[in-house]
Amino acid sequence: MKAAQISRQHLVSQVLLKQFTTAGQDGSGRQLRPVDVRNPERRNKLASTRTCGWADTFVAFDSASAENLWSSVERRAPAAFEAVHAGTPFADPLHVEALRDLVVLHYVRSHRYRSVYTNAFETVSVKLRGQLVEQYPEQLRREALRQTRLHLAGSGPLGAFAERLIEQSEVTQEFENGKLFRTSIEGMFNKVRAAAAKWSLEVLTPESGQFLVGDNPAVSVRTDVRPFSYNMAFGDAHSIVLPISPRHLLALGRVNLVGTIPRTTVNDLNTVQIRAADHYVYMHPRSTRLETFARDTARRWRANQAKR
Repeated sequence: MKAAQISRQHLVSQVLLKQFTTAGQDGSGRQLRPVDVRNPERRNKLASTRTCGWADTFVAFDSASAENLWSSVERRAPAAFEAVHAGTPFADPLHVEALRDLVVLHYVRSHRYRSVYTNAFETVSVKLRGQLVEQYPEQLRREALRQTRLHLAGSGPLGAFAERLIEQSEVTQEFENGKLFRTSIEGMFNKVRAAAAKWSLEVLTPESGQFLVGDNPAVSVRTDVRPFSYNMAFGDAHSIVLPISPRHLLALGRVNLVGTIPRTTVNDLNTVQIRAADHYVYMHPRSTRLETFARDTARRWRANQAKR
């Protein structure tokens, strides 16, 4: 029997979001505070992890395959989180591996990756259409005559027919039905996982303040400029960072370490989360100062983007 398609797919693991929650006063379960970075003036109610950090039909083809891969990482997270909270993240190498894999999972399973993937496919399709017209005009004419009984002349009609051929191709059909994306994202996860295995892990805590987490939570950063630049290719980054609780952030690094960072760096990392977010950032419900920081930062960011 074919596995059922999973429509609501969490891009931010619920096990991670749970670290930012507190028990609801009305017996409604654990809740966190979302802030809408697209509409920073909007006041959002507290929400459960189930209703946050998800996308509708993110993997549209055989989603169970992808979900099984993701769960192989997520089910190892609780024990690793306990080790972090106990101050012993490096006591068990399996915990280090689980935390590093969690960074990779959230780096790949993201709104940003799907956008990069879609843009890359469309760019290649446009390039291929031009190459067909330029390099194989006679073959295109013969195929057009065979299929349509029309004699095509000029780059415009040939280009339109080349686009039709591309749309009819198996690759494009698999792009449209989501099979290509599922294969691509699973392959990218395994590729980045192998590359990240050569990195060590930093577990960072703030001297003061708290971390928030966005809906694109694992972000590649360079720290040689202020504010930190972000969303560059994996190989060009100084690190990939992932907040895992209000008091802990993971960063891929050169050596395993537990460290403390100043409030200014905490603010810089929170700013990266806000700017890299697709729609929301999430925080502990009692983080009132952090909520104000998030709204003010999002408001300034949107105003600057509007001027460009």
